[in-house]
Amino acid sequence: MEFIKGRGAQINTPNRFLKTERVLEHFEGIDELPDDDAKTEVLYEHPKTILNKNDSPDLPFTYSLNPYQGCEHGCIYCYARNVHQYWGYSAGLDFEQKIIAKPNAADILRKQFNNKNYSPESISLSGNTDCYQPAERKLKITRSLLEVFLEYRHPVGIITKNNLILRDIDLLAQMAEMNLVHVMVSVTTLKEELRQMMEPRTVTTMNRLRVVKALNDAGIPTGVMTAPIIPGLNSDEIPELIRLAADHGAMAAGYTIVRLNGSVKELFRDWLFKTMPDAAEKIWNHITEAHGGAVSDSRFGTRMRGEGKIAESIRQLFKLSVRKHLAGRSLPDYDYGHFRRPGSTTQLSLDF
Repeated sequence: MEFIKGRGAQINTPNRFLKTERVLEHFEGIDELPDDDAKTEVLYEHPKTILNKNDSPDLPFTYSLNPYQGCEHGCIYCYARNVHQYWGYSAGLDFEQKIIAKPNAADILRKQFNNKNYSPESISLSGNTDCYQPAERKLKITRSLLEVFLEYRHPVGIITKNNLILRDIDLLAQMAEMNLVHVMVSVTTLKEELRQMMEPRTVTTMNRLRVVKALNDAGIPTGVMTAPIIPGLNSDEIPELIRLAADHGAMAAGYTIVRLNGSVKELFRDWLFKTMPDAAEKIWNHITEAHGGAVSDSRFGTRMRGEGKIAESIRQLFKLSVRKHLAGRSLPDYDYGHFRRPGSTTQLSLDF
């Protein structure tokens, strides 16, 4: 079977919000369809609001902020793929090839911080797609947002798998001095061949671990997310991933078990059976066993941790690994007391 190199998704799944879709019925047809291996296209959106309220008790933040929709990293398991359908695109190749950027994000965030009814709460940058994906190198939207967070002295949590974050170490170090920032670096596998297939446009795991070290050496509290754990594929790597993270200075670790909601189910299955046909059925069955007979789960409390024997064995393995390698380490609490609105005569008085 033909495999599209450099992309995670191998197909464009139908968009459930669209009544029609384009298909190639005859190879000799004159209608021109998009090239599956086309270059990435950056599109621009100018939203009126930028903070998205989180209503999930599974997530440790009140708001998420996404300067980009879609992600060129191409991680095949990414739950954010489904969101791309709201923009009129497929969760498959479109998610990796059509990146929606929000160049006015910093201006909108500043306006929301200036609202007299706003009081500082936990914000995750990003909740969906990576805020340091390749487009950020040129557009610098994430950097402009960090400048606003620093200006207002507002805490923010960042999760990324790209070493581009080191570009902004000057801003992050200033924020860290006031306990205004946490960073979590996503690490999934030490098997380089697997990473290249599963997360085709990301930096290597060892480079991510070097990011962990560089940030912590600069006084920026940084941990790792061993996520997602895919039973039978990377679940056996948990102890070594945690050990190496600890060796590179990680202060904390987290994990989730893969869940294949919406179109991600079809995309992941197509990828799995194309890339590793001999092991695919076994891995697929392990995933279903970890989710009560399904590969998807939207229930709070179980959707990110799974259930059953496989999920419990993963939980225990992760717990033991953290206890062995990260004992006594933790991320410091955010300090919301520094929040201010530049130009105001007095700093906000906060009661917590």
